[in-house]
Amino acid sequence: MKLLHIDSSVLGPHSVSRRVSAAIVDRLRQADPSLAVTYRDLTAEPLHHLSGPHLTAAQGAPAEPALQSDIAAGQAVLAEFLAADVVVIGAPMYNFTIPSQLKAWIDRILVAGKTFKYGPTGVEGLAAGKRVIVAVSRGGFYGADTPMASGEHLESYLRFVFGFIGITDPEIISADGIQVGPEHREKALESALSAAASLRAA
Repeated sequence: MKLLHIDSSVLGPHSVSRRVSAAIVDRLRQADPSLAVTYRDLTAEPLHHLSGPHLTAAQGAPAEPALQSDIAAGQAVLAEFLAADVVVIGAPMYNFTIPSQLKAWIDRILVAGKTFKYGPTGVEGLAAGKRVIVAVSRGGFYGADTPMASGEHLESYLRFVFGFIGITDPEIISADGIQVGPEHREKALESALSAAASLRAA
């Protein structure tokens, strides 16, 4: 069994999403000590954002020499994703959506012919069968019954993205309202860590 662990917070040891994603991985490791874990920190080793030369190279044109190492990095992250049985992602909300570092990673795994394809009946996801668990942290409250609900473009985006490639039931563990105050931050973190510790093993 292979697990891919992705972190995208820029806050390092001060990050709530990193602490929760690490707790998720710890829980799954305890349940299966033979679990093979690959870790990728998208802030320590950021991928370039897609550009015109990226797309022309993807369509078969020769890659510019300066782009070759980044294209190789993109191929490596796609291979990591395809090989994984379980994917754990730390995803903090920045300005109502995912960090740009995580978007750059998503742009490398949403690849026609690899994780989805178009057919006569529309799009078909090719990544079904993977288990995806996302550790979400948000400074405020964005639930359906809150005034800020229309600003929630993190969980909703990730659910759509993974559904598009065939993963229709990602598991979300959220720590919400972490900027409301220190007391609430600790309460939200404690609740998320408890949820991580209670995850089903497989």
